[in-house]
Amino acid sequence: MSNDVYVHGYSVKETQRLADQAETLAELLHHNTRYPAKSKVLEVGCGTGAQTIILAGNSPEAHFISVDISETSVRQTGELIRKENISNVQVQQADVFDLPFGKDSFDHIFVCFLLEHLDRPVQALKHLKKVLKSKGSITVIEGDHGSAYFYPDSSQAKLAIRCLIELQSQTGGNSLVGRQLYPLLKEAGFENVRVSPRAVYVDASKPELVEGFTKKTFTAMVEGVKNQALTSGMLDEQTWNKGISDLYRTAQSDGTFNYTFFKATGVK
Repeated sequence: MSNDVYVHGYSVKETQRLADQAETLAELLHHNTRYPAKSKVLEVGCGTGAQTIILAGNSPEAHFISVDISETSVRQTGELIRKENISNVQVQQADVFDLPFGKDSFDHIFVCFLLEHLDRPVQALKHLKKVLKSKGSITVIEGDHGSAYFYPDSSQAKLAIRCLIELQSQTGGNSLVGRQLYPLLKEAGFENVRVSPRAVYVDASKPELVEGFTKKTFTAMVEGVKNQALTSGMLDEQTWNKGISDLYRTAQSDGTFNYTFFKATGVK
């Protein structure tokens, strides 16, 4: 794979952020993700397994093969499924551009927060299409950092978010990929492509989202690239600190936060 740099890193803090994100967004992103009994599902880019356990729990009679290019992530996912006593998931290391599976191996494919890290998303989707059975489905979920807006507004917070977007771009990724899912899937040759925006709106009446999304998911994600942003000279430390402070400010009683995920489906 030409781009195996994960801009957020593999720290314990990042693992916890991904777990918080998955738990907070489980209903929003996965309420209609269900696979039939005995179906064979490939999850690509399983990361730390945060999405894996939700998928497996929603479809306990389906069989999942969850893969990731990172040996660290594969180990973490394996540990998590053992801890959760999940029996319908097999985990292995694999590259989306060099999958160790034959043609027409899977009934369904699930991809979540992977395309944003790839410099060749259409080629990745074409590789996935090869291992999907005829009439099989693909589900792709991605965020779009350009969709974030909030109150009180802050130019410094927007600059901090822009650092994350640019850093991901420098590694060959695209954190604005959510808005592109329809053309990407069509270009890869999938049929019946449908895209559903999944908006997260947060205010003080939703304390679980204030904590789980505004603070622990989005702001923590931006905060995680501080060293890279400052070292590269994208922002001075004073502006950065003000931007992060203003993002946390939106989590106060009079603040609001908005973000949109995109969930796409297609058929081979």
